[in-house]
Amino acid sequence: MDLKKHYNNLYLESIKKIKSDGYEIDYQIDSLSDNRLGITVVIRPSSAIKNKIQAFLDEIKKIDSEQYFYPDSDIHITVLSIISCYKGFDVKTISVPDYIAVIEKSLLELHDLEINFQGVTASGSAVMIQGFMNNNSLNDFRNSLRNNFANSGLESSIDKRYSIATAHSTVVRFRKEISDKQKLIEILEKYRNYDFGTFHVKTVNLVCNDWYQRKEFVQELHEFTLK
Repeated sequence: MDLKKHYNNLYLESIKKIKSDGYEIDYQIDSLSDNRLGITVVIRPSSAIKNKIQAFLDEIKKIDSEQYFYPDSDIHITVLSIISCYKGFDVKTISVPDYIAVIEKSLLELHDLEINFQGVTASGSAVMIQGFMNNNSLNDFRNSLRNNFANSGLESSIDKRYSIATAHSTVVRFRKEISDKQKLIEILEKYRNYDFGTFHVKTVNLVCNDWYQRKEFVQELHEFTLK
């Protein structure tokens, strides 16, 4: 996949939706009855990068504070959703060590990975930081996870929603009507190619999480240290 082209197409389509009020508002994000849970393999960026992301988010907060902004603790890159969030999932019903074993086997494909967060893009319901990989090992790791879980007999719903091939991080979700579309677009344009920094991936985490990876609902199941 040509990530730059993919992010750019996504951005252009999403800006059109914002301008025409065709964007989506996430009404679930404030729901007290939302109990969707699942398990996910994630990568978390460095503190230095998170600081730059928060400076970007601060600019949006000044013109539209009612949206949902990801705190440092929740900012992540989804490697793969092993069990997509659904109502009623309970991590106690699965054998976590078996899932850890499959992931450890798949980790042989992940090596010398650096991710550069450069520029922003958007979807119809969110703002994202664009992530670019220095090699293909992240997608090799994803494919290994897909194959190994398919052969494991363990519960999984990989690629149920869509097949992931990017390294983006969602940082804003629209939970209210956008108060000033033009000013939001101006900020997005300002950061369209901004370099948030590069980090070397040293750890990968398996977590039980809610739909938004909120810290208060995330249960750390295992941290894998890369060799």
